[in-house]
Amino acid sequence: MTTTLRPTEPLQRGADGALSRHYQVCVNSRPVGRIHLSTHPEYGPTVGRIEELGIDEPDRGRGRGTVAVLAAEEVARGWGCGRVETSVPGDARAALRLATTLGYALSNRNMTKPLDGPPPALPAGSVARPMTEAEYVPWLAREREAFAAALIAWGVPEAEAYTKTDQGHARFLPDGLASENTLISVLEQEGTPVGTLWVGLWPDMAYVLDVEADAAHRGCGHGRALMRVAEAQAVAGGRDRIGLNVFAGNTAAEKLYESLGYTTSSYHLYKNLL
Repeated sequence: MTTTLRPTEPLQRGADGALSRHYQVCVNSRPVGRIHLSTHPEYGPTVGRIEELGIDEPDRGRGRGTVAVLAAEEVARGWGCGRVETSVPGDARAALRLATTLGYALSNRNMTKPLDGPPPALPAGSVARPMTEAEYVPWLAREREAFAAALIAWGVPEAEAYTKTDQGHARFLPDGLASENTLISVLEQEGTPVGTLWVGLWPDMAYVLDVEADAAHRGCGHGRALMRVAEAQAVAGGRDRIGLNVFAGNTAAEKLYESLGYTTSSYHLYKNLL
């Protein structure tokens, strides 16, 4: 039997060069599923994205999804893409196994936690305060370098990594510390700054955009205290859910978040096309 992709629409072209197309997954011309391929909205036309893949129940477990993904990769190569990315829901174990079997590497995952009780108290001697303007400029420079470095580590070209980082700052920090629904805090322990926290109060949830215990003060529980601050700020802002992103390989952070009750809502993976 031959598994192929059959376009269900003309190739969609955006003014910025973006491409998108929906396909039926067919076996001997019989439709058995669907797949949507596009170029990445942030990285541009050199990065493809498998936006959706679905195989109908009677045809699952027969390799249809595997062949469909490989065929989509060939389409992406034809579009000039050097990398393909995809996202998998946190509870879609079969889809995650398929992606990893086909050589997709985990880059990062999103984690969330419901907030249904009183905000947690901070340890004795710990106090969170707003970041000052004098602290903001060096903090932003450090945050920029750290985030770009994390992107580069999982295969994003350097120029693209800094472009994505700068776009994120322009989007979420248009007015610096005065940006709407933005809280940037410094955690102090007995008057000594020991870490920083950046929380966005988004319409549907609070989101931890950056959290870092200072290198000289790690291993003392300040990361956990910073996360308690984030949850307290979320509750005070009227949000009942909080989320965050963690890059693959940051085992210490993953363990911390899991111990605090965060669960994975989505996995993000990539594959370089040779």
